[in-house]
Amino acid sequence: MSTTAAARVNDQDPPPIETDEVTIVVATRNRADRLAETAPHHRAPVIVVDNASDEPIRMPGAEVIRLRRNLGAAARNTGVARARTPFVAFADDDSYWENGALARAAALMRAHPQVALLTAEVRIGAEGRLDPMSAAMAAAPLGTPKGAPGPAVLGFLSCAVVVRRDVFLAVGGFQPRLFVYGEEALLAMDLAAAGHLLSYAPSLRVRHLPEPSGRDPRARRRIEARNRLLTALLRRPPATVARTALHTGPHALAGTLRHLPWALRHRRQVPPSVEESLRLVAGAVGTTRAEARR
Repeated sequence: MSTTAAARVNDQDPPPIETDEVTIVVATRNRADRLAETAPHHRAPVIVVDNASDEPIRMPGAEVIRLRRNLGAAARNTGVARARTPFVAFADDDSYWENGALARAAALMRAHPQVALLTAEVRIGAEGRLDPMSAAMAAAPLGTPKGAPGPAVLGFLSCAVVVRRDVFLAVGGFQPRLFVYGEEALLAMDLAAAGHLLSYAPSLRVRHLPEPSGRDPRARRRIEARNRLLTALLRRPPATVARTALHTGPHALAGTLRHLPWALRHRRQVPPSVEESLRLVAGAVGTTRAEARR
């Protein structure tokens, strides 16, 4: 396809850069219209990874990497590998970091060298309502470790994190087999297992502007369930794998079984300290849900 037929994001001058220590990596596919809405808000160098869109993405002021096939969440790995800054922020094509957030994130990373990942507060939609996951992180079930700028976490929303580039690459980034939906859990476990801190930093804020419809929620739930079980197979104790399997529907279970030989070959159980933290987080989430049903 010729470049003249490519999907164009905008022809405006790029926005001012607030830090040269962070690169923003955006993975997108067939959503040039959404990217056009969020691109003017980016305040750091941008790498767009075009996940084999039907029409190639063009975004003036950004480096665009076009992939030959859709890699899902793992497309971000390509952007991180290309970046040359010590820190990388992820954004989706329907999200952006608020002004000042990336400069603050870089300062926090420099001040807290044990931290490999910072996750921001996420505000949803034009009204800016708090994302439920941000509210759960603020409850701090794991407390705030020494040397961390905020509560410890073992999960995050991928559109709202800043990572140390070298550490992210060292643990392998996002696992391609998971493709999309729930891919964050495995990366969080691998970072924690390698001895790094993951912190919630509510002083950083991301705006997320998801479309009210357009994606199949049933398909998403099936993929999320499959990925939960695959992640358990890869990193959790056998009893946890069994419990997860019991709560996995037949379609998601069948999808997991297709990957079973691969998962068993790559199984590497997390250290006991990380497993205990995972149980504490699960217990806190379960308590919150029970209280919400009263």
